[in-house]
Amino acid sequence: MLIRGGRVLDPKTLSLVDSDIWIEGDTIARIGPALPAPSGARVLEAKGRILLPGLVNCHTHAHNNLLKGMADNWTLEDSRNFARALFANRTPEEQYASTVIGALEMLKSGCTAVYDLFTAMPLMTQESAEAVIQAYADVGLRAVLAPSMSDLVFYSAVPGLIDLLPADLRKSVESIRPAPTDRMLKITGDVIRRWDGTAEGRIRLATAPAVPGECSEEYLAGCVRLMHDLGIGFHTHLAETKMQAVYAVERWGKPLVHRLAETGVVSPTFVGAHAIWLTPDEISLMAEKGAAVSHNPASNLKIGSGIAPVREMLDAGLTVGLGADGSMASDNQNMFEIMRFAALIGKVRFPHDPERWVGSREVWRMATAEGAKVLGLGDQIGVLEPGRKADIVMLKADPEFLQPINDIINALVYSETGADVETVLVGGRVVLEGGRSVHVNEASLRAQAQTASDSIRARSVDALELCRRMQPFIRAACRTCAAAPFPVNRYAAGVS
Repeated sequence: MLIRGGRVLDPKTLSLVDSDIWIEGDTIARIGPALPAPSGARVLEAKGRILLPGLVNCHTHAHNNLLKGMADNWTLEDSRNFARALFANRTPEEQYASTVIGALEMLKSGCTAVYDLFTAMPLMTQESAEAVIQAYADVGLRAVLAPSMSDLVFYSAVPGLIDLLPADLRKSVESIRPAPTDRMLKITGDVIRRWDGTAEGRIRLATAPAVPGECSEEYLAGCVRLMHDLGIGFHTHLAETKMQAVYAVERWGKPLVHRLAETGVVSPTFVGAHAIWLTPDEISLMAEKGAAVSHNPASNLKIGSGIAPVREMLDAGLTVGLGADGSMASDNQNMFEIMRFAALIGKVRFPHDPERWVGSREVWRMATAEGAKVLGLGDQIGVLEPGRKADIVMLKADPEFLQPINDIINALVYSETGADVETVLVGGRVVLEGGRSVHVNEASLRAQAQTASDSIRARSVDALELCRRMQPFIRAACRTCAAAPFPVNRYAAGVS
């Protein structure tokens, strides 16, 4: 295929250059002006279009997409509380619908690769995993998919919560039994062995203990073994809230990253999502071990977790990518919006010290080349140059969001909304053309997603009632954690 007449974002100068792109198979072969089109080649006209590398979403949750717009003024712990009702007993068809609607949203806003921690409750099944994998394969995205599970009950990982509960609620909580650890590990291993490398290599698998504090030592050790034995990634929620950080010290007597390092997980294949409540020593240890972080600024803001120390991470040499997080937390999968949040939120941490602010060029790299490293694809995607996979986004250049263009990177990070995405290629295949999916019936899938969402809410009424009764006690316990002494403060204000 020859993409002809476009304005290509040069990875070295970060400026637009009039160029063609010649694609052989799934790979960019040449970039330059007036490239010849061999006989029989497909020619894709790109005159008046901007050609960008596909954006990379380093952290999301397929199962969240059916709950978009459902929550307001919920903390992470509120969401964890309600998860057992809202994610339970979904059919494979519902899992597919939830995944595909999010994949389409990413595609239409210029995202071509994603790290997705998906779950099913009370226990992951082969059928549920296959539905998620099939949805990504059908839409055409590149994805690292990680079955996400925990073998301890969430309520046991909230310091002080059990002591606050009245007798009847305590009895209900103590009666909850997670699935057996050995079954969780077997299912995870089976899914990885069966599906890793499918869809012509576009689908990779990883392991993802959901939250370390909600995992037994046996389960964490089992996931570490899978990481080493199968050569896969390990992705978890890392000190996302102060409660998680406080609980780690209470449980292990040391900060969370130091405990995880003892297990052998902190390595170049380790990704910590959020990483808000890390101490300076933990940041240094992560960088020293070659680990990575997914920064999720929109989600962090909406659920009130705090402001991640991204400047300190970058200064330490830590690899930082960007993630949308699940749509129950941040409400959409639009990476252009995530870039804008990432470039804005850190500025309030350093008053009148712009040299320490995270700027547009750093954010652009997080959403592209650095995000590629987070997915373990640093030598394959993230920039447009020969030898890389042909994951390419074509933007209309004339709409108001990008006009006038004074600085293209500033325009992409601060001004573009994703509305100008017109055509998308993943691995040299056109998967979005004229703003519409090439491979799936969008209208049918939207209807399927609405039906699934309605069904989930209708059948969860009784289970949600217990969650509602638990909510004030969870909030009280978390407020106590928030007020506890801790070496760092990641809130925008003090806690009283």
